[in-house]
Amino acid sequence: MGFKSKARKHRKDAGEDEKKSKTSTKEGEMPCGVRDCENFADKSMGGRSLSIDDAIDMWGSSGYQERKGRVRVCKSCYRTWKKENKTDDMY
Repeated sequence: MGFKSKARKHRKDAGEDEKKSKTSTKEGEMPCGVRDCENFADKSMGGRSLSIDDAIDMWGSSGYQERKGRVRVCKSCYRTWKKENKTDDMY
């Protein structure tokens, strides 16, 4: 019996919880800058920021909301923007 298995065995005997639940859902603070999106653009949730020019090309001039000269977008909106502009990055 190895060190970790002994520690697990003694943890059960001591009455400590076997598994701590990680089912808490994170609530975001910063909403996505795209008008039709309801997700959050927090960095911890995969959010990114795009330039205003990139946002205009993707969503039009009234399809986004800017914050400090940049547009904060959620992970899914960033992925759609990235897929649309994938061929532009090639040389």
